Amino acid sequence: MIFDTHAHLNFLAFEKDWEDKIEDCRKEKIGIINVGTNFQTSKKAVEIAKKYQNGVYASVGLHPMNLETGLVKLKSNEKEGKNFETEFREEIYEKLIALNLDKVVAIGEVGLDYYWRPKTKKKKELFKQKQKEIFLKQLDLAKRFNLPVILHCRMAHGELLEILKSKFQAQELKGVIHGFVGNLAQLREYLKMNFFVGFNGIVFKKIEGVDFESLIRETPLEKILVETDCPYLSPPGYKERNDPLGVKLVIEKIAKIKNLSFEKVAQETTKNAKKLFTKIKEIS
Repeated sequence: MIFDTHAHLNFLAFEKDWEDKIEDCRKEKIGIINVGTNFQTSKKAVEIAKKYQNGVYASVGLHPMNLETGLVKLKSNEKEGKNFETEFREEIYEKLIALNLDKVVAIGEVGLDYYWRPKTKKKKELFKQKQKEIFLKQLDLAKRFNLPVILHCRMAHGELLEILKSKFQAQELKGVIHGFVGNLAQLREYLKMNFFVGFNGIVFKKIEGVDFESLIRETPLEKILVETDCPYLSPPGYKERNDPLGVKLVIEKIAKIKNLSFEKVAQETTKNAKKLFTKIKEIS
């Protein structure tokens, strides 16, 4: 059994064949958590999960890059124009979770993203503040429902860590740093707070200042989750549009770096997924 703990079969890229992809995964004993990035995709993730007794689950949340602040021109990661939200409508997310407690296993993906940001200092600070306000509201939502968080972070690890340290001490947060791209010092800080670390197809890329092999070696196997972030981050030689089956190549990469068998990494990362996302069950 393998768990792709971060997929987006709820995105338009899979609008015509998500059912086929899930059937392929079920044959290969691959479980899936489809992750929401706004209310629309969160709702779709829940609708997909409800069609299956086990093995397919949902996470709901508002991605920082789907927050329309009016301060910067955002580039959508979906092909439709309805994926931006001007505010976090807590009540609709809360209702979605409350009505589907058996299928919603996390809040996410949420966090901070400073990649696209305003140029002026005043607007930049306001932009960051708006993201932080939404992030804190979603952390509180996770606390109320006793759910882990799936954290997105780009060019903001210092500020994200600062927030998590204060919230962690007060609320005992649990969660995963999705698709971690940072340095060893930041990784160690997340591990100190007992967060899991998600690795996906980005580990095959070369990013200036990031040594993925060192990050993987430094992360204990019992703290690793495997992901695809499909339809993005397709591993080399895999399909142009990534899908949950691509998680096998991520496992192979981790196994090679850690000098472990594929089976060992698959077994332990599945155990980790069950530990963090306590509602998930294997495909039967």
